[in-house]
Amino acid sequence: MDAHVAGRVGSRLRDLREARRMSLSELARRSAVGKGTLSELEGGRRNPTLETLYALTTALGVPLSSVLHAAAPQLPAPLPEEISGQAVDAVLTERFEDPAAVTETYRIRIRAGSTQESAAHAPGTTEHIIVLTGHARVGPAHAPGPVVGPGAHASWPADVPHVYEAAEEDVEALLVVRHPRQ
Repeated sequence: MDAHVAGRVGSRLRDLREARRMSLSELARRSAVGKGTLSELEGGRRNPTLETLYALTTALGVPLSSVLHAAAPQLPAPLPEEISGQAVDAVLTERFEDPAAVTETYRIRIRAGSTQESAAHAPGTTEHIIVLTGHARVGPAHAPGPVVGPGAHASWPADVPHVYEAAEEDVEALLVVRHPRQ
């Protein structure tokens, strides 16, 4: 992530935190992200990982895309930026809002031989995957579904810990995350 994008993401994190009248210490406590790390992220001096952004946005009660897209409708949408985690690389491709939910679409890559466990998202959040190439095992951490191959899809509740796993080859997929409005 380049410095400009890290600065934009950090600024959005700070704006969202302040809009909720939450201190830096409180957000650090709720997200289990160190206060120093959070300060560096908000200042644009540190590149966030996918896991860190999910922890922070979940603690703020907003979808991940809230820190990845333009803050105001009059601003141009940013170019897609890849956010990487322990095993998954993701690019936000679309964000759609309606009165019931915010729906995000990501192009993701699950790296071969890796597994990523994601923490629970807000209550009622669901995820849906369409595999383009490779074979993935996804779903709730306690009971992932069967392997999903090219052209197949799966969905699961994302308000519980859940996993993404690729065995022998990278998996390319589309991921749709639906966050009901609270």
